[in-house]
Amino acid sequence: MKKLMLVTASLVALGAAAPAVAADLAARPYTKAPPMVQAAYDWSGFYIGINGGGATSRNRWNLVGGLSEGSHDATGGTVGGQVGYRWQQGPIVFGVEAQGNWADFTGDNVSQVFLANRNRTKIDAFGLFTGQVGYAWNNALLYVKGGAAVVDDKYTILGAAGGGLVASANTDTRWGGTVGVGFEYGFAPNWSVGVEYDHLFMASQTANFVTPAGAFAGSDNIKQDVDLFTARVNYKFGGPLIARY
Repeated sequence: MKKLMLVTASLVALGAAAPAVAADLAARPYTKAPPMVQAAYDWSGFYIGINGGGATSRNRWNLVGGLSEGSHDATGGTVGGQVGYRWQQGPIVFGVEAQGNWADFTGDNVSQVFLANRNRTKIDAFGLFTGQVGYAWNNALLYVKGGAAVVDDKYTILGAAGGGLVASANTDTRWGGTVGVGFEYGFAPNWSVGVEYDHLFMASQTANFVTPAGAFAGSDNIKQDVDLFTARVNYKFGGPLIARY
């Protein structure tokens, strides 16, 4: 009986002391949840890709020191590749790129001076060497570009009726400038697709024509510019994602 009363008294004493002991214990500290990590696409690095599309080239032929022979549009398709490097600072993306394309832009018109002749222009290749600056929203990139352009032209004079060769000029490589705008979207860790428009300012250049027998047939000053539309696929080397808090 005494043992039971002793145990009961002990339990009562412990129960009375428990609130005081609990009050003396430190409160459970509040822990802030870790910040969420956002995966952001990184456009920095070397890339290589392919492109394809079409273009319209406007060509105005004028006899040197004489009358205008008229103008025509040379249209057709193109396919080629590009290689470049980009570096990103915050949302701003800078880059440099070299592009080379095979082309088949062809067009002609009947000469307004020599009505028996048809003047034909063909662009069979071109290259672009440009700098870029753009703004990125994670894996979407809008950019503008500008730099130098080079095209390979072939000029021929054909018979208006039968189409036989009357005279031709050597393949003319001419340099000019280009400006453009593009949009690119990263659809996979190292892959992106895009669309681009470029305008090529190729100015004027003189073409000297000779007959199939080698006789001189005259000269034309030919002014040219090109509107180019392409779709692109790029592969970027290196890690595409960085963690941003």
